[in-house]
Amino acid sequence: MKQLKTLLPAALLGLCVGLPSLSTAANLTISCGAVGAELQLCKEAVETWSKQTGNSVEVVSTPNSATERLSFYQQILSAQSSDIDIIQIDMVWPGMLAKHLLDLREVLPANATQGYFKAQVDNATVNGRLVTMPWFTDSGLLYYRKDLLEKYHKPVPQTWEQMTATAREVQQAERSAGNANAWGYVFQGRAYEGLTCNALEWISSQPQGGLVNSQGDIVVNSQASRAALTLAKSWVGDISPRGVLNYTEEEGRGVFQSGNALFMRNWPYVWALVQSPDSVVKDKVGVAPLPRGGETGTHASTLGGWGLAVSRYSANPKLAAELVSYLSSAQQQKHRALVGAYNPVIESLYQDPELLAAMPYYSQLHSILNDGVMRPAAITADRYPRVSNAFFDQVHGVLAGERPVEQALAELESELTRIKRRNW
Repeated sequence: MKQLKTLLPAALLGLCVGLPSLSTAANLTISCGAVGAELQLCKEAVETWSKQTGNSVEVVSTPNSATERLSFYQQILSAQSSDIDIIQIDMVWPGMLAKHLLDLREVLPANATQGYFKAQVDNATVNGRLVTMPWFTDSGLLYYRKDLLEKYHKPVPQTWEQMTATAREVQQAERSAGNANAWGYVFQGRAYEGLTCNALEWISSQPQGGLVNSQGDIVVNSQASRAALTLAKSWVGDISPRGVLNYTEEEGRGVFQSGNALFMRNWPYVWALVQSPDSVVKDKVGVAPLPRGGETGTHASTLGGWGLAVSRYSANPKLAAELVSYLSSAQQQKHRALVGAYNPVIESLYQDPELLAAMPYYSQLHSILNDGVMRPAAITADRYPRVSNAFFDQVHGVLAGERPVEQALAELESELTRIKRRNW
């Protein structure tokens, strides 16, 4: 493990944990978590597999920050080091890291991804190579106050226009009733990846809406984008506080969970928090697909999640793939869902009675995941961070009133064209 010790920053050496120590030879090394339940669940599963097979495995903890974790992986892989066999990668990284990753179809059975959500498998496949095995997923959801919709005799909105009108009406009524802090809708409006996820949902929910299509064409400067961003801009200072321009997931959750918002866009992890015993809105919350962009639009939810990949430089690629297969099995995905609320990528698990009893929203999450929208990370590869940065920067400018929608989209199209050059 000498190479790993030279490649790892000194501050990270203390994070390495597992069965043997770093100085001890091991059959495999895996990076599959950073802290807390994520790391603990992985360690427990790895230890079980190790006992079953007789192979020793080292679990290497990584930085909790996704940006720092990516940098760490890039350093290891660029050096073509064999020190880490298996890495856990964000679903926007396959295109960036593909050249360093094993094609799992070469070492796993042909039916290895049977029963998985198609969008997850497509995203994990780069130039026909399955470079990561999907492990767990996320998707944007519309959280709403059931009690308030019932109080004002309003249905769950099906379109963004309906959501806007309902939010405005209920907000005004609640303020008149004495809640001066009532808002209609909160979302992730800060200039960061979370805004990319939100804005991609707004645009993709419109007919023919998109950012970069599956062929790599830049399609963002469209009527769909103009309609979506014009409506979103109208929310700020009306049904959404101006502070939403600096909201990440947790700021929005704070407003909603304190009882001061009718609607919220957020990820599935929020469900357990709003249902906690000390939550002001416990048993008052419902979950629905994000609204459509008009009557002819679609429910579009940006997908998130992580997968497990095998380094091309692994000395034991087949053994590493066997561990990946075990960790991503239906049994393990169900266990991780029950214990850690990690959403499975195998479709049939969303009909599992035990999982449905623990997480009732799974009955809706299945269809939401089927309608999910992938960020254009696989097609734009290592340029995706620049694409996303350009996108959320222009969208934030629109929301903040710093530039007109038409100008922002024209500038974004020009910037993406420069980033793309001839090909991605």
